[in-house]
Amino acid sequence: MTVMQKRARKKGLNTGYWIVSCILVLLVLASAGCLGTKVTAPETQVPPGILVDYHRTGGIAGTNDRLVVFDNGVAVISGRSGSSELLLNQTDLALISVLFNQSQFAQLQAKYSAPQGSADLMTYTINYHGKTVTAEESAVPPSLVPIIADLNHILSMAEIQKTTYPTLPVTKS
Repeated sequence: MTVMQKRARKKGLNTGYWIVSCILVLLVLASAGCLGTKVTAPETQVPPGILVDYHRTGGIAGTNDRLVVFDNGVAVISGRSGSSELLLNQTDLALISVLFNQSQFAQLQAKYSAPQGSADLMTYTINYHGKTVTAEESAVPPSLVPIIADLNHILSMAEIQKTTYPTLPVTKS
């Protein structure tokens, strides 16, 4: 072996030890960071709860409207003309709660039926805090009238909102 070969071999060994040492140090540092800290799970958002689920059906026109009010103020309306959403403010949500409390909704019967032979009546089904009350138009108890009026008002707000948006003229190509 020549002197040059001995130097190259000696350098190669030193370089090899150097590279292996660096890799080992990096692995130790990387694993040390993983062992000592806990990774916190990202916060999961709780989906909004249903405050009121209102369904009105029947009548001469064969109405079939549904209103679902969530506790975050989002109101989803669906009916024959499609679906839409409204955002109710905190005052609106508070009014809804007051109306249900004043009506003593929790103490109402589950069903109020119209007399036999009644025709073309609206049927109102309302679910609030897990209790469902169904009432036919001529048998609605007086304490439920303000609730139905307010929920119908919200339904009409959705209809007004749909018709007040400007529409673009249709042009034929």
